[in-house]
Amino acid sequence: MEERRAALATLNIKDFPEPVYRKLRARAKRNHRSIAQEVTHILSDVVRGPERTSALELRGLGKELWADVDAVEHVEEERGSWD
Repeated sequence: MEERRAALATLNIKDFPEPVYRKLRARAKRNHRSIAQEVTHILSDVVRGPERTSALELRGLGKELWADVDAVEHVEEERGSWD
């Protein structure tokens, strides 16, 4: 079976602000990456977006806030405030 490789694109940026470039270069150095690798890493994170949290992972979060609250009563009050 033949393995297919994804084509790699080239990105050129004109008039890139020097202060931003200096910060990017410093960040790349801190992360032991080339500037191109750092830009790819940053853009990948942004494009991917935040990780979704499963409702199952939320079990127990905030329970201290609701310890003395009757859930049915609270929902009825909330719904009553919609009108």
